[in-house]
Amino acid sequence: MITLYGFPSSRSLRVAWTLEELGLEYEYRHVDMMAGEGQGEAHLARHPDGKVPVLEDGELRLFESSAICRYLAEHHGEPGGLLPASVEDRARVDQWMSFVLSELEQPLWTQGKHKFALPEAQRVPAVLPTAAWEFQRALAALERRFDGEGWLVGEGFTLADLLLAHTLSWGVKFKNRLPESLEAYRQRCVSRPALARAVEREQRAAESA
Repeated sequence: MITLYGFPSSRSLRVAWTLEELGLEYEYRHVDMMAGEGQGEAHLARHPDGKVPVLEDGELRLFESSAICRYLAEHHGEPGGLLPASVEDRARVDQWMSFVLSELEQPLWTQGKHKFALPEAQRVPAVLPTAAWEFQRALAALERRFDGEGWLVGEGFTLADLLLAHTLSWGVKFKNRLPESLEAYRQRCVSRPALARAVEREQRAAESA
């Protein structure tokens, strides 16, 4: 039985989206991060820093969203699905996933930390313009290789697209401007039925907690 521990609109949505794309059965357990449940003894036993997502699949327990999504696609997906069939294209997916996390998400999370996630005394509003500049610089680098047409790797939607679309959506939520081509690409990705199912699953779990 697969169990996902998550919180709405966090990185756990990437995992729920992956699970829905793969058509897997899973249990979603809401961790009330706003109420401090992440720092409780039970959840700290799952994640060393009390964060989400955490995935349990039988005896396996994993944290870090990219590692979880990669595992699910590798272990439960079909070749040529969320992971391409060739070794070369799988390496390209890994390349783009690393780029998204290190270049695009990093300045966005800096914005998030200094707007709401850190304790108020630790927030430094002066870093926000620099983080916004870094995000725009990373977008420009992305555009040198990807114009928003088609998909990042090969002829179909892969984990690289899922991670990029989720991160671009964070960018929009944090009021960063996207080029028209990348906004159109983002809209194509987020209109996928699997994402709608994942969002609904998160909301149901939160409401019933």
